[in-house]
Amino acid sequence: MMGAFQSYAQNFSIGGKVTSELSDEALPYATVFIQELKAATATDEYGNYQLKNIPPGNYLVEVKYVGYETLQRSVTVVDKNLQLMLELKLVDHAGRTVIVQGTKANSNTPIAYSEVGKEEIRRLNNGQDIPYILRFTPSLVATSDAGTGIGYTGLWIRGSDPSRINVTVNDIPLNDPESQQVFWVNMPDFASNTDGIQIQRGVGTSTNGAASLGGTIKLGTTNIKTEPYAELNNTYGSFNTMKNTVMAGTGLIDKKYTFDVRLSNIMSDGYVDRATARMKSFYTSAARYGESSVLKLTVFGGNERTYQSWGGVPVSRMLNNRDSMVVHAGNEGLSDEQTELLLNSDRRYNPYTYKNEVDDYTQTHYQLHYTKYFTDKLTLNLAGHYTRGKGFYEQFRANQDFADYGLQDVIVQNDTIGSTDLVRRRWLSNHFYGTVGSLMYKTQKLNATVGWAYNEYDGEHFGNFVWMQYAGSNFLDDRYYQGNSLKKDGNVYARALYTLADKWDIYGDVQVRNVNYTSKGNDNDLRAYDVNDNLTFFNPKAGLTWRRTTQEKWYASFAVGNKEPNRNDYIDAIAGAVPVHETLYDTELGYQRWGKNYRIGVNFYNMQYNNQLVLTGDLNDVGAPIRMNVADSYRRGIELEGGFRYNTFLEWSANITLSQNKIAAFEEAVFSYDIEDYVKTKHENSDIAFSPSVIAGSQLQFHVWQQNKDEYGAAKQRLTLALLSKYVGKQYLDNTSNEQLTIDPYFINDIQLIYTLPFKAKSMLSVVLACNNAFDSMYSSNGYTYSYIWGSRITEAFYFPQAGRNYMASLNLRF
Repeated sequence: MMGAFQSYAQNFSIGGKVTSELSDEALPYATVFIQELKAATATDEYGNYQLKNIPPGNYLVEVKYVGYETLQRSVTVVDKNLQLMLELKLVDHAGRTVIVQGTKANSNTPIAYSEVGKEEIRRLNNGQDIPYILRFTPSLVATSDAGTGIGYTGLWIRGSDPSRINVTVNDIPLNDPESQQVFWVNMPDFASNTDGIQIQRGVGTSTNGAASLGGTIKLGTTNIKTEPYAELNNTYGSFNTMKNTVMAGTGLIDKKYTFDVRLSNIMSDGYVDRATARMKSFYTSAARYGESSVLKLTVFGGNERTYQSWGGVPVSRMLNNRDSMVVHAGNEGLSDEQTELLLNSDRRYNPYTYKNEVDDYTQTHYQLHYTKYFTDKLTLNLAGHYTRGKGFYEQFRANQDFADYGLQDVIVQNDTIGSTDLVRRRWLSNHFYGTVGSLMYKTQKLNATVGWAYNEYDGEHFGNFVWMQYAGSNFLDDRYYQGNSLKKDGNVYARALYTLADKWDIYGDVQVRNVNYTSKGNDNDLRAYDVNDNLTFFNPKAGLTWRRTTQEKWYASFAVGNKEPNRNDYIDAIAGAVPVHETLYDTELGYQRWGKNYRIGVNFYNMQYNNQLVLTGDLNDVGAPIRMNVADSYRRGIELEGGFRYNTFLEWSANITLSQNKIAAFEEAVFSYDIEDYVKTKHENSDIAFSPSVIAGSQLQFHVWQQNKDEYGAAKQRLTLALLSKYVGKQYLDNTSNEQLTIDPYFINDIQLIYTLPFKAKSMLSVVLACNNAFDSMYSSNGYTYSYIWGSRITEAFYFPQAGRNYMASLNLRF
């Protein structure tokens, strides 16, 4: 027994991290193998690995990762544990990515972030928009107007609305510069060309495009594939949902050139009545890979035609209260026909019935990236981009006064007609273009970047008529309103990450950003507006990471973010209220630990705002949220996450966020038609709208059957059963903490059955069967409210119900 103990005591471990040659980016799930001992392990999601019980001796450590050269390293284990950092090179420079790497976080960056890898994207990509692929990540809530995750969708991070979430594609800004939101409906099936997504929470490392005051989402498109390939992806499911995708690529031609293409078609009738979606999209790329440079052109875009469902369902209809529905119809001035529709509908009620009440928009993105590798230490990234968008939404309106459109009354046989039924279109036509770049310097201890970006947005808002019952001398093509906007956005930044004594990393980041926004014209209600705002922001960030051991770390950071108001903040502000920019002071403190089969993490955050623009709960007449400044507010919470793997059978990852989201004091303004002015009410220590105090997610996977394992023990053929769960706590519709104006908590569960079968060389067939909302929860994920005084205070509330139990089946073929 003593001899056995002494023998075991003489064994040691080899541990460390596997990274990419580009920017110390961790490589998760790489295989680390010692042939002499038949010992193998895989890196965790942070790139860390550990081989235990290694006796003294000489060994050859081998590392494999798709798209990278196999690395072999000779090592000698003598009398202590060995730390071995392993850096992999991309194959023939062909795998060199051409996106700007300077703003992506890695495991040494002291911020809270999550990664969604290519395989998880594939598993969840059944036609739903990207918010639904990301919905199981920490602190994130997704919603859908049509109730299915297809069409108009949105996401919130830590309760922060979409306009506070910075989104980039290959580090090119994606947020619309005026609304500051991303309309995912304009880029259907983009997930099919996304190799990885990083979600940063808080201010993060965002630099290009919209300022982050809640979160950052970084999308990276398809990296190089060295071999020719083709894919066919087909999905069919409830509500006549259908997705058809074809993808192909040449692989590496003459060791220099690649070409990739995708075409997609997505259709759905939606859960809400008439909430149909018809979407087409494409993706193309061409690249040249040299010995020390990469040039890549990417063009992608799509057209969406969705039936409007942004009106929501009145609370009276949700509760099936006939008397309240009648009162609601009277308050809203509904016609007899509209009232009958409301009374005879259900929770899928849609107030729009005109057959062409649609949103029709086309958007095309052009990106040109150039990367130059001067040395192993110095890299230059340059990119130029141009986005063209144009489209309209069409509406039928009954009994409209000519005067409300600046039109003349119609005279017929000496009779004056002052109103008419009509069909109108409200248009957006815009151009967005600019350049981003960075110069990166990297050594073993220092990773430094200086960068810049300059972007301009030139947009038109206008409206015209398609049809009038009585037109008279009015011309249908005349624009009854028009406005023009120009936004210039430039910044310079410098950041560095420096390693001290192999355990400490110091992070610093400084950005100076200038925004000039001018907008002038008439809004769709004919109100004149004239905006001219010029703002300069200083945004510093600093942090510290302590790697206590090779399997755990602590980090802390402090960051300042400043953000300008958006177009609607200026135009929809109540009389006398001029919106001002908002400032966030973000403090993060976290701890992470990982092992061969587990990982845990905890992150504390304190987001303190000055003049935060919070949602009032109301929407304007195009469904956009109305916001107002509040002087003092905060979001504070704790994010817990972890993962566990048992052998090759069971994998489980879960997270939960517990938070407080408060406004110290603000004045609620309600318009009174009795006195033609606003009545104000003061509220103190109230909850911020749409900010649940509990958010949780879970992904549980059982690999119930697998065979044909390769030399490293990875299954080539597998049958997986997955249970995907999401809990979202109570949300308030406005900022008054009114218990009558809430979205109820909901807990939903999706079940997936996934079968993968490889055949021939590098070919794969996969079948995915999904039962979404398997326990048929009747829930709503979003809503809005507004109040006014007409004799007494009248408050209306509307909800966006989500689909009950529904099914999807996907058949995917790769070869």
